[in-house]
Amino acid sequence: MSAGTLVPTLPPVVPPVPVRRFTVDEYHQMIRAGILGEDDNVELLEGWIVPKMPRNPAHDALIAWVHNRVLAPRLREGWYCRGQSAITTPDSEPEPDLALIRGSERDYLSRHPGPADTALAVEVADSSLARDRTIKARMYAAAGVPLYWIINLVDNQIEVYTQPTGLDPDPNYQMRQDYKGSDLVPLVIDGIELGSIPGCDLLP
Repeated sequence: MSAGTLVPTLPPVVPPVPVRRFTVDEYHQMIRAGILGEDDNVELLEGWIVPKMPRNPAHDALIAWVHNRVLAPRLREGWYCRGQSAITTPDSEPEPDLALIRGSERDYLSRHPGPADTALAVEVADSSLARDRTIKARMYAAAGVPLYWIINLVDNQIEVYTQPTGLDPDPNYQMRQDYKGSDLVPLVIDGIELGSIPGCDLLP
């Protein structure tokens, strides 16, 4: 397990040609109008409508395993595990691979959870690693999501990001801790540690 380190930050990626940013409300209007549908594999990140990264079998199998066998059984009453579904932030609507959400599924029939409803966002990263470490980390930190994990399939480790800056000129998580398969990863929800998860249970 490596020592805690400051998380490096990168400036927002600006496309090389003129394009238009969209608000969350405009994004929702496009969905309601049918301009964007379920077959459009996109998400809104910092105002940009971007394609989601392609998924491979190992990625999808690990998401299902961590959801059903690792996170969901450890949750206290009043929380549930949500998979590959949207979270609404002030300028984005990402779809994290997993998220631990306050309440129950029926609480979100008319809206997506927001940062205040989210204890943990998880991305399983292979081809998406660079995006997850930069854009996604910056976006979750700006929104104030308290805990962000990257299950890094490239380096075979779990990256745990804490201490989000919130709204800041350069938002990011101030601490990052890396865990290997032989380490224990603490699971913290709403400031309460629910125990530790063997790293090997979170990796292929």
